[in-house]
Amino acid sequence: MSGDIDGKIFVGKSEKPEYLTLRLANRHGLATGATGTGKTVTLQTLAEGFSRAGVPVFAADIKGDLSGIAMPGEGQEWIIKRCEEIGVDYVPDEFPVIFWDLFGEQGHPVRATVSEMGPLLLARLMNLNEVQEGVLNVVFRIADEQGLLLLDLKDLRSMLAFTAENAAKLTTTYGNVSAATVGAIQRSLLVLENQGADKFFGEPALKISDLMRIDPRSGYGTISLLAADKLMGSPQLYATFLLWLLSELFEELPEVGDPDKPKLVFFFDEAHLVFNEAPKALLQKVEQVVRLIRSKGVGVYFVTQSPLDVPESVLAQLGNRVQHALRAFTPRDQKAVKAAADTFRPNPKLDTAQVITELGKGEALISMLEGNGTPSMVERTLIVPPAGRVGPITPELRQLAIQQSPVCDVYDQTLDRESAYEVLTKRAEETAPAEAAPTPASRSNTPAPTEADATAGGGLLESVLGGLFGTRPRGRMSVGEQVTRQVTREVTNQVTKAILRNVLGGARRR
Repeated sequence: MSGDIDGKIFVGKSEKPEYLTLRLANRHGLATGATGTGKTVTLQTLAEGFSRAGVPVFAADIKGDLSGIAMPGEGQEWIIKRCEEIGVDYVPDEFPVIFWDLFGEQGHPVRATVSEMGPLLLARLMNLNEVQEGVLNVVFRIADEQGLLLLDLKDLRSMLAFTAENAAKLTTTYGNVSAATVGAIQRSLLVLENQGADKFFGEPALKISDLMRIDPRSGYGTISLLAADKLMGSPQLYATFLLWLLSELFEELPEVGDPDKPKLVFFFDEAHLVFNEAPKALLQKVEQVVRLIRSKGVGVYFVTQSPLDVPESVLAQLGNRVQHALRAFTPRDQKAVKAAADTFRPNPKLDTAQVITELGKGEALISMLEGNGTPSMVERTLIVPPAGRVGPITPELRQLAIQQSPVCDVYDQTLDRESAYEVLTKRAEETAPAEAAPTPASRSNTPAPTEADATAGGGLLESVLGGLFGTRPRGRMSVGEQVTRQVTREVTNQVTKAILRNVLGGARRR
């Protein structure tokens, strides 16, 4: 939009233009509001602003609505009217977009190895208890010590089976490892696989550098959109993936202090899914990553319905705030309104709590960091509309964008190299007992059974009965003859027992 200036992103207009300062954009942010109040459009406006400034963006596209950002805007009536109210010219624009999808259906597949995910996040993903998480840590430790790669789910399943088989030996070194606990983890792993996680774990793993591309033609930062409409059916997988991605960014990126603009901006939509029923260890990890990743030049923006969805320890790290309307119909809603109002720097001209319930669609209360990092006073603001298309693009246009993507053919084919599954399978084959298959020499030295051998088991009576049933006591019998012989023996045993009872009974009576 024409309102953008160097070093700032134009967000909207209150009594004055409202900007997000790029130098302070890595101090993170929060966008909240009830359903239908305009959060997604605000997210698109911010993403476009960062891209235009040469900052790569990663965002989850929950309903597919963000995909239109890849196409020029259409100048709808409401957009033109909003631009006139704000006092800016509407200029359609398009942005470089790479589509991603954990399931590989609406974008390039996104994969991570089991080792990269690590036992903490994997335990969260499988909803394991403390004991099961402890055993999972043991499994990772054993794999590491034995040089076994954990790349996909079959590798992890093989390691679990190996651990269960050697539980007695491992207990003395690593503590109690029971087969029952391993079995419970295996069942959780099966549930995870049924949710489609088997498509996520594997290689080639996502390279962080592919999320930090700058378009060579326009100089715009590339916007990576994760198709999340299907993924929302597996909310734990969604939340765990985004946490993994944050952790990878933290581990791989170098320290840069406070750059003039972020190296990457990360929008975390439906953020409440991260924190719902999350164990304390996981919350501590989220807080640590959010607090420290700022120095890596990464800005994290949580998007959710209420500030109450985000723990206070994380909320305190979010400096840039956009608050859309909240409804105060229930006691919890009223508490959320008060919490939202209390997080802003007060403005004597506004009753913040009252205004939150009165905001229209596309309006928001805004407070951005300014100067030396202090928040500005809260202002009631009209959000500037996006320059790209608002709403989803057609499947045909999406496929065309995927085919023209700079990472086309890089991730689309699965790679399955030698790892724990192959190594453990090979070991099992090599250590199979030799006696399971007799050698040719032992077979040649075995004498062929004679006719006397054939009748030795049942004596004369079996021989007679065998003749009645038509058996031929030879060294090599057919399957039918073997069955007949078995029947003959059973009949012989029954007749013999009857004769003995009669003879012994008669002797006793005498």
